[in-house]
Amino acid sequence: MSFNEKPYLKKIELKRDKISSFDDFPFSIPSIKGLEHLDFHPDVTFFVGENGSGKSTLIEAIAVAMGLNPEGGNKNTTFATEKTHSTLGDYLKTIKSFKKPRDYYFLRAESFYNVATYMDNLVPPPIQGYGGKSLHKQSHGESFMATISNKLRGNGLYLMDEPEAALSPTKQMSAISVIHELVEKNSQLIIATHSPILLAYPRAKIYHFSECGIHETRYEETEHFEVTKNFLNRHELMMKILMEE
Repeated sequence: MSFNEKPYLKKIELKRDKISSFDDFPFSIPSIKGLEHLDFHPDVTFFVGENGSGKSTLIEAIAVAMGLNPEGGNKNTTFATEKTHSTLGDYLKTIKSFKKPRDYYFLRAESFYNVATYMDNLVPPPIQGYGGKSLHKQSHGESFMATISNKLRGNGLYLMDEPEAALSPTKQMSAISVIHELVEKNSQLIIATHSPILLAYPRAKIYHFSECGIHETRYEETEHFEVTKNFLNRHELMMKILMEE
């Protein structure tokens, strides 16, 4: 692979001049309202922030802008249980590498059940691509791991929205190994997460979403790291404080 093939997705820009009002959702979300552009890491880019900060909205919009189903899957996944995704994807300009990835996938915890149902209803069901077993015949965590371990083949652009929702701490550590293997196979990943375990992956850029907009930060400066560390180091005191409030 030549040096400049990755990142496959180099940058996104918000077409601000096309937006009629920043008072309407999703443009009213502070992180989106202040967005001009984001540059992506060649290996992994993380989106972090509180619930409602806009990270899932943006990663969904990136998926749509890249031609993926907003509910998840690859470019051949063509279903819609309910059209609830925002119009943000229509206002994103994507700046890409000269080299296209061979593989694409959007893994979304919120609607993964719908993707599993869609796969089961295909004739024949493509279970070999998911480890040889129906996703509905595995636990939520097992089906997630089966997907990232078997369906994602490398040389790809992979988007993930809160993958830790289905994974135990041990499985999150296993997921880091899979993520690193994909990176080594010339893949680029963009991941929205709350997991301080996943965020520890070193070959990454971290963007923090807040009321002040989006800014790059270090792992040790994330609220996820600080809160988890403080809680584990002082869990008895923290529990006493929380239970007294």
